[in-house]
Amino acid sequence: MPSVPKISIVTPTFNGIATLRETIESVLGQDYKNWEHIVIDGGSTDGTVDLVRSYPHLQWISEKDRGHYDAMNKGIGRASGDVVAVLNADDVYRPKTLSKVAAAFAKHPEWDALFGDIVLVDGEGREIFRREEAGYDYDVLRFGAHCYVIHPALFLKKNVHDRIGLYRHEKYLNCCDVDLILRLGQEHCRIGHIRHLVVNYRLHEHGQSADRRVSENMKREYLAIRKEHGFPGGTKGKFLELFAKVKRQLQKLFYRGKLDLVPGRLFLRKHMRDKTTFSSNIGIDRL
Repeated sequence: MPSVPKISIVTPTFNGIATLRETIESVLGQDYKNWEHIVIDGGSTDGTVDLVRSYPHLQWISEKDRGHYDAMNKGIGRASGDVVAVLNADDVYRPKTLSKVAAAFAKHPEWDALFGDIVLVDGEGREIFRREEAGYDYDVLRFGAHCYVIHPALFLKKNVHDRIGLYRHEKYLNCCDVDLILRLGQEHCRIGHIRHLVVNYRLHEHGQSADRRVSENMKREYLAIRKEHGFPGGTKGKFLELFAKVKRQLQKLFYRGKLDLVPGRLFLRKHMRDKTTFSSNIGIDRL
């Protein structure tokens, strides 16, 4: 990898006019300039295409797809960078994110991927809470009940996809990213972590993350994925979940000097809705 790697940013969107401009501007505002931004639109009818067209630097297509993970795969296929990242159409990069990512890969050429920390925000961009981690641990992820590696904070070398494949959108509706994150550990990829808040992850009326129907389906899919990776379920599974929870907090205490005194789900509870208003080409919005 070159000392100044090219970073390909893929943004899947479908009727995302409410937040997409802020996403695009967050990339334009980076102090690192060796990047490309690829927008894969699912055939929006809300003005998204006109918005994307107004930014000549973007590479983009607009056509019906089989969901946002299918769109991500299309974007990865078009990416020419050394590193690939997915930035959702309702999330934004924080200042200096790309320069921090590039510097970390230059310092650690052995890394196959890295992830950073995130700030969860509401629909107006107001901070809900910060999630700061200690590092990637395959056992904690597959035995625990929570995937703490958040997709828009993950940056992969392009050749990793050549090795382990793309997002399995034919199998999962909501957890293809979790599936990929666990496959990284299964394939013994070297995953680094940077102590930098890289992205604002938004929970809002027009997004999937705040929809309780999606959240419940994610729990079902995550359990199925964990079982693919050796999680036994039952009483033994309960002990392993406890082991993973304790291990994660001890890692945070040792490496970060802090731990989670309040579970993140309690911060998010008032921001969740029974039903949000996002669009989907494959019916996720009608779960």
